[in-house]
Amino acid sequence: MWPFGKSTAERVKDALNEQPRLQGLGLQVQERGGEVKVTGMVPNDRYLGLIRVVAGGINGVKTVDVSGVTFEQASAPPTSASPQRSAPAASTPAAPLPELQPQVAPTTGNMNARPQAAPEQAAELEPLAQASRQDDDAELEDNSRIAKAVHQALRGNGELADDPIDVLQSGKSIILRGVVDNDHEQRLAEKLARAVDGVAGVDISGLRVAAGAKALAKEKDQDTGDTVYTVKAGDSLSEIAQKYYGDAMQYKKIAHYNNISNPDLIQPGQKLRIPG
Repeated sequence: MWPFGKSTAERVKDALNEQPRLQGLGLQVQERGGEVKVTGMVPNDRYLGLIRVVAGGINGVKTVDVSGVTFEQASAPPTSASPQRSAPAASTPAAPLPELQPQVAPTTGNMNARPQAAPEQAAELEPLAQASRQDDDAELEDNSRIAKAVHQALRGNGELADDPIDVLQSGKSIILRGVVDNDHEQRLAEKLARAVDGVAGVDISGLRVAAGAKALAKEKDQDTGDTVYTVKAGDSLSEIAQKYYGDAMQYKKIAHYNNISNPDLIQPGQKLRIPG
């Protein structure tokens, strides 16, 4: 259970896969010390900004490297017929029907009639295609702007700045995931998100309340992004499991993940990674 059960890289990957524009692209994520690197293939370079914002909305992410993301090859634009090449065929003396002659400009050899229709139509359709691409760009930019603004609002608030909260977006709605210390902070997070211009709704069903959440989620393993707990005098694995999972019996999971053969033998100062 996030924020204690998944590494930063796993949460970034989940967020990318849940973004409608990025679903099914198979993007891969690596993370170390808050530096995230995303690799894979996307339809075009307009997706890079969206990837940066989605990944940047995950708590603990400091930078997002998309240099490993490549683009699908765009199909070659339609090739219009060359006027110089079509002229001889249209102006050839062998044409038997006199009514075809007006279709040829005798001084230039350029065609003015039906043979030129296809290139003209392609030229007329190009502005429409460009407008469609611009609309697509605008939608991506707008969605990115909303999620980024919510993330900044939460990080800029003194009470919530250190809370492990992820910001995801679905259309114009914002999804908050993570944990806060109390009910007041949960309500505050929702209020700040709703106040951002363009937000249509806020889902806080994945934002739970747990006392001491800031402290429990603060320490991270630099190699894996796992949440880490430093054992204190008097601790037991069952007590630690209760803190993170709300279930003391989950101590077996922690013991297995940390290769502890005897769950009763843990030492003060020992660092335990908290698994999913």
